Amino acid sequence: MHVLKSGARASARYADTPAILRQGFRIFFLSAALWAVLVMALFVLTLSGFDVLQTAFTPVDWHIHELLFGYTGAVIAGFLLTAVPNWTKRLPVAGGRLLFLFLLWLIGRVAVGTSAFIGGWVAAFADLLFPAYLIFVIARELIAGKNYRNLRVLVLCTFFAAANLAFHVEVALSGTSDYSRRGGIAVILVLIMLIGGRIIPSFTRNWLVQRKSSSLPVPFGRYDGATIAVSAMALLVWTGLPDHAATAFILGLASVLNMFRLYRWRGWKTGREGLLIILHLAYAFIPLGLLAVAFSIVTPDLVPPTGSLHLLTAGAIGMMTMAVMTRASLGHTGQKLHADGPILSIYAALAASVLLRFDYAIAPDPLILTLSGSLWIAAFLLFLLRYGSMAVR
Repeated sequence: MHVLKSGARASARYADTPAILRQGFRIFFLSAALWAVLVMALFVLTLSGFDVLQTAFTPVDWHIHELLFGYTGAVIAGFLLTAVPNWTKRLPVAGGRLLFLFLLWLIGRVAVGTSAFIGGWVAAFADLLFPAYLIFVIARELIAGKNYRNLRVLVLCTFFAAANLAFHVEVALSGTSDYSRRGGIAVILVLIMLIGGRIIPSFTRNWLVQRKSSSLPVPFGRYDGATIAVSAMALLVWTGLPDHAATAFILGLASVLNMFRLYRWRGWKTGREGLLIILHLAYAFIPLGLLAVAFSIVTPDLVPPTGSLHLLTAGAIGMMTMAVMTRASLGHTGQKLHADGPILSIYAALAASVLLRFDYAIAPDPLILTLSGSLWIAAFLLFLLRYGSMAVR
């Protein structure tokens, strides 16, 4: 209900503002999807031998940075700018202020993409303007609305921005990213555990209650807090000691805890609604990915490290961001919360892309990699086709 009320208030207050600038999810989800397509297309072309990148980063580092900090950063912005008005009961950041924030994001993408010409440090400064200003804007809104308990989300956003800074510094000093890429991934996974741990059981409970089910998800409690704490510690250790046997053990423990956490949410009861089951499936990539990374440490020949990493990135992060974008875009535009055929096709294409990328790590074949990238592109193009008109009207 708060979603629709917030959207109605925003529409009334900003009636003369272009629709795409009335709420954060509109411009940022749309831009995130466009960027996901462009980044993957350019990366596939680069792997095919075409010289299309003019960045100081290596092609792999650019690919990682722009999907991790560019794409995911845009999704985070769209989510927070849309969720915060519901938390604070204040009007959303819109109009010129929203446009300015978007332009900062866009400047960062251009700066990183042209860093071979403008220099790495100039690109870093330009790139960090967006997360810094986003944190300022969200903090101001939360404080003005006296919603202090959600300031914890900004702590993770600050860590994410710090990982972005570290990425630039590490590339400048050593020529490639290592610790910083794992640090950025770790922060996003913890953010998914925190926010996903609230919305997934909540949405599932509401759906099951409407169908008079007696078996409901367990609400957020001490077990969830302990799971997040252990997982955060495991990811911190992995960031610093990615090849240590002790890291494999604590990652395995975090995997088991998250598996049971997911079980407590009763996801198997939501199989008839794609918008819900995709949230559970996306979260499942966290324990699956953590376990795969643990095995890749002790048996790298059996479970390739790159394949395991993509279960966490393209799998957990990619699938969860898509799940949130599809659901939020429907809800905040007053559409029925139901996954139709095109939406299910988005999920299927993205899931197939993730699994093929893992398969490529086991049996390297350029055709598999190209197919995986093509399915990723197809998923986000389908999102643009299904949701693009919602963003601009």
